[in-house]
Amino acid sequence: MTDATGRGAWPLHGGQPGAFTALAQRHGWPGDRPLIDLSANINPLGPPAWLEAQLRATLPALARYPDPDYRQARQAIAEREGLAPAQVLLTNGGAEAIFLAAALHAGQRGVIVEPTFGEYARACRHYGVGIQRLALMAQDFSLDQVAAEAAMAEADVMWLCRPNNPSGTLVPRAQIEALLHAGLSHGCQLVVDEAFVDFTAEDECLTPLLAEYPNLLLLRSLTKYYALPGLRLGYLLGSADSVARAAGCQLPWSVNALAADLVAPLLEDHDYQRQTRAWLGSERERMQAGVASLGFEAPLTEANFLLLRDPRAAPGPGSADPLFAHLLAHGLLARHTHNFAGLDGGWLRVALGERDANCQLLEALAAWRPS
Repeated sequence: MTDATGRGAWPLHGGQPGAFTALAQRHGWPGDRPLIDLSANINPLGPPAWLEAQLRATLPALARYPDPDYRQARQAIAEREGLAPAQVLLTNGGAEAIFLAAALHAGQRGVIVEPTFGEYARACRHYGVGIQRLALMAQDFSLDQVAAEAAMAEADVMWLCRPNNPSGTLVPRAQIEALLHAGLSHGCQLVVDEAFVDFTAEDECLTPLLAEYPNLLLLRSLTKYYALPGLRLGYLLGSADSVARAAGCQLPWSVNALAADLVAPLLEDHDYQRQTRAWLGSERERMQAGVASLGFEAPLTEANFLLLRDPRAAPGPGSADPLFAHLLAHGLLARHTHNFAGLDGGWLRVALGERDANCQLLEALAAWRPS
């Protein structure tokens, strides 16, 4: 992908070693220096310690087809979420959940709240869903409720990421309920991508609202929180009717047996969840404060990443490119924003790492803006 100014190819996603290595080399990264990848929002604790042994134990399952209904995995998710198994659909990562949600509205009208993850637009284009774009408010990436409800009146589906990628901001629950109420009036479904909700406060997930609002569809990912992006494992939650229709659009056996058999033990690993909360509780607030103290602009994040920019940089597409190159020179790979609508390369997104990596990031940012 080429940015708006025509300067080089910018990968569509973070965490792509080959593409980002080439990008880093074009921007002056000394190849002999270790590179800390902050471009993908993956739990820095790594996969649970028991995973390797679990995968070995599951290898005999490769000799047979998976259960086409994934009953054990769906039951585990349903118990965790307080739902019926009929309200759960196991998917090949969050990406398949996004495309299945779009399939429910093929040929209809959609509105995407952005800047946000580009796969919603891609899925809509794939299924012929017309796209209207609704921008978050520039000051703090908050949602204009009046504009959002007006947009729902002209759409069949609205896409919202919560917490939002790339801003990390969280639309308050009261606004979500107001949107759902408006959606019922207008015949508009609200699709909320909760891929990063496990990194927020425990009471922030919207699952309880499914009992009251049949027009709510929730998308989840298990691979970011448990540091398994190569495994591809996610799920979709909604009314039994919506889930059944989405299942009718899903390819047979789209989730492999190794991934499906990991669902229950992942959800039962409370020690890993406690460790993650402890890490995030110590690092997120510290990094938010540290970035702000250095004079960078960064919206308040509720996720495991920060969006930042230098307010002194000359405005325009690609204005964060010099900072991107500066971080590379310090061995840090940030996520560009050239393919986030409305950001146009003016911001950088950085994943929160373990303390040493975070300290290295703050040191590099301090060197960019010395006091």
